[in-house]
This record gives sequence, structure tokens and C-alpha cells, in this order.
Amino acid sequence: MGNDARPQAGIRGLETRSIDYVPLAERHGVVWHQGPFWFTGGFVLPSMLIGFIGPSMGLGLIWSIIGVVTGMAFGTLFMALHANQGPRLGLPQMIQSRAQFGARGAMFPMAVAIFIYVGYNVFYFILSTEAIDTVVPGGKIWYVLFGLLAVGIAIVGHDLLHVFQRWSSFIILVVFAVLTVVVIVKYAAAGAPPRATGWAFTPFLVQFAAAGGYQISYAIYVSDYSRYLPEDAPVKKLIGWTFIGGLAGAGWLACLGSLFATYVAASDPIVAMHEVGNLVFPGFGIIAVLASVPPMIGTSGVNAYGAMLTGATIADGIRHVRPGVRTRVLGLLIVGVATIVVSVAIPDNYLNAFNTFLGVMVYLLVPWTAVNLVDFYLVRRGHYSVTDIVDPRGAYGQWSARGLTAYFAGFLAMVPFFSLSFYLGPVTRALGGADLSFVVGLLVSGLLYWLISRQRAGQSFPAEIAADPTRVTT
Repeated sequence: MGNDARPQAGIRGLETRSIDYVPLAERHGVVWHQGPFWFTGGFVLPSMLIGFIGPSMGLGLIWSIIGVVTGMAFGTLFMALHANQGPRLGLPQMIQSRAQFGARGAMFPMAVAIFIYVGYNVFYFILSTEAIDTVVPGGKIWYVLFGLLAVGIAIVGHDLLHVFQRWSSFIILVVFAVLTVVVIVKYAAAGAPPRATGWAFTPFLVQFAAAGGYQISYAIYVSDYSRYLPEDAPVKKLIGWTFIGGLAGAGWLACLGSLFATYVAASDPIVAMHEVGNLVFPGFGIIAVLASVPPMIGTSGVNAYGAMLTGATIADGIRHVRPGVRTRVLGLLIVGVATIVVSVAIPDNYLNAFNTFLGVMVYLLVPWTAVNLVDFYLVRRGHYSVTDIVDPRGAYGQWSARGLTAYFAGFLAMVPFFSLSFYLGPVTRALGGADLSFVVGLLVSGLLYWLISRQRAGQSFPAEIAADPTRVTT
């Protein structure tokens, strides 16, 4: 029976699992719910900022939107492919890296993932505070409240995160549909003079690359939220709903950002939403701004949950961690406190440097996703021993030369393509600032890993499967 025929159980109380395997008897959920989950995950203000890039460089609206959509479609495809790993393995996303890098070798990409999780949450807290301050000024006290809300949702666990994201998607659909229609009718259709009309290859590449790299950054936690689905969840539907949700949410908001940047004299998305919203009726601008906050709080909970799972996996690789509620709650409290402290401590004028830091983290992530996907789809073809993945002393060992070699080779190949505040790679300089490093990293790491592992491609790994009573295969 396909997964779509199984009822969604909603919130089944406090989640008891953390980094351990989800038994088949506990599997539940509906495949299409991945759509609204990832829609809301991408419907956050940083996505809108992606759409500002093309027009700010003089790129016309149509070409900016094409760059956004094609770039995000490319990046979302890689992100969505990870969704299939959840129900097949019943494990969180990053712990699966032990099969490619070894229990100790996987700690490096895991540490990178934690920095990305915390970094994005700091950004969400800052933007949410700016939004709330338009109604009820509170300054940095909002960071504490947002941290408590995000951690509280994540403590209840997987099911509440899904429900919160799903219902948030329905709310923002209505508000932002109105906002989108208004900006089209009042500006674009009315013949308002655009701030940018031109075409140039370099700005288009910059817009494409920014959109694609942004979407790939979601790859680190995709199967965290599909691992409770039944093992027989239809592959095409699962990947399809994840792709549609991820692309629709981030893509819509980024395209709206391109519209704002083209027609509205405001470089800040919150100011632009407020100005355009008030064209509906005075006060609707505030409604639009406030509607942007729930997705960022929910997605902060999603990030905190992923950081907890990844941190617990790192700790388990050093000394055995007993999975369960206690581990999850303690990990979430640590992540929440760390995020609040960084949010409160960071000065406003450090935000550009902070964005550079996040950029470096994404560079470090791209080779991981290439190795992880090639291993799952082309080398082992879904055949793993879950018992040995969750055991840091299991058959996958402490270090894997194949995975680590492909990872660092891909990262080094990306260096000439970097675009950072303190370093501009020679190739990127020649392209006028277009950062295509994520394409290079995917190709080099993925191809190299397949070449040095191809002798094992298609093997059924009978010893590994026999060691695992769940016989997790595809």
C-alpha cells in the first residue's frame, strides 16, 4: 500500500527518538505533507533577499526571475534527492555521513552543519525582531522569546514541527498572494518605471548561482523530516513533493523580492512589504510584515532540531550517547542558548561579516552533499547496515579515505570560484563576480567519489545487510 493511503496521526505526544533508528512500527505520515513543510521552510525573508541581487546589479525583472527560478530549481533538485534517504534508512540526515566518511571523518561536515544551523537562526532572529519592532518595539529581548519558542516547538519534536510548518504555510499563502497581486497590479501592470531593465550575462550568472547555492544549503536536514514516513513511501512522490515545496516557497519569495527591488524604492524587504501592503488598506502592511514571522520561528525550530541531532551524533562518535528524550532536550537547550547569546552579542555592523561566514560554511557543505548522494544512489544504491551506521565502532570504520579524498578535492576545486568579502577567486573575477563554486564542487566531489568507489557500485553488500536485522535496502 502506498504511503498516501495512510492517515496522518498528527502530534503523537512528546517525541522519544533522537539519533536512533525509527522502527517500522512507529512510522507514520503522509508524503504530500513534505510539500507544505518545505514550502514554509523556504518562505523566509532571506529567500526574498536572494531576489534583490539581480535588479541591484541592473538586471531586468524577467531575467532576474528566470535566474532565480532556474538557479533554485537546480539547487532544490539536489536538496530534494536527500528526502528519499529518510524512509529507506529511518535515520537523521547527517549521521548517514558515517557510511561515506567514517564515524570520526564525518565529524567535520557535521560541525560545519551545526555552524550553518546556528548561523541561519541568528539571521532569522534578527530579521524577526526587525519585523516585530515595527509594531511592538522590544529590541534584543525578542531574541530570547524567539529562541524559547523555537526550542519549545523542537522539544515536542518531529510531529509538532511538521504541523507548525504546514499550518503556517496556509496562513502565509493568503497574505502573500494578496501582496504579490498588489505589487504586480499597482506597479508592473500600471507601467511604473522599473529601476533596472537591462540584460547582462554576469548579473544573470550571479543571480543564478546565488539562488542555487542558497537552496543546496537546505540539504543538511532533509531526511530528518522524512525518516518517520513508512519504508514504502513512493520515491517519485516523496522527492517530487519535497522539490515542489522547496522550490515554490523560496522561489515565490525570491521572485517577490525581484519585484520589490525593481519597482519599490526600498532596499529592505520589511520596508518594502510594509509600503506595498498599505496599498491594500492602511494597516495591511503591518499584517504582511507580521505574517513573515511565523515561518522564521518554525524554521528556527527546524534548524535547532537539526543542530541537536548533528551535535548528538558528534558526541556519540567520541563517547556513546544514549538516544532519547533526555539527549534531545539537553541538546536543544544548548543550541537555543548558543543562538540567543550570538544573536544578542553580534553588533549590527557585523552582519556583512556574518553573511561571509555563512557563505564559507555553505562552501564546506557542497562537497558533502555530492558525496552523500552519489554514495546512496550510484555506489551503494540504498544498501546500508543501519546497525553499523549508528555504532561508531561499526563496519564503516572511523575514517574513510574515499569519502574524505573526494570531499577535500571538491572543496579545493571550488577555491578559484569563491566570492567572499576578503577573497575573490580568479575565475569568479573573470566572470565579473559570478560565484559558480557550488556547481564545481558538486561535479568534482561527486565524480571523484564515484570513480574511486565504482568497483563497489551495484554490489548488494551481503555482509553489511546481514549485520542489520532491519535489512534496510531499496
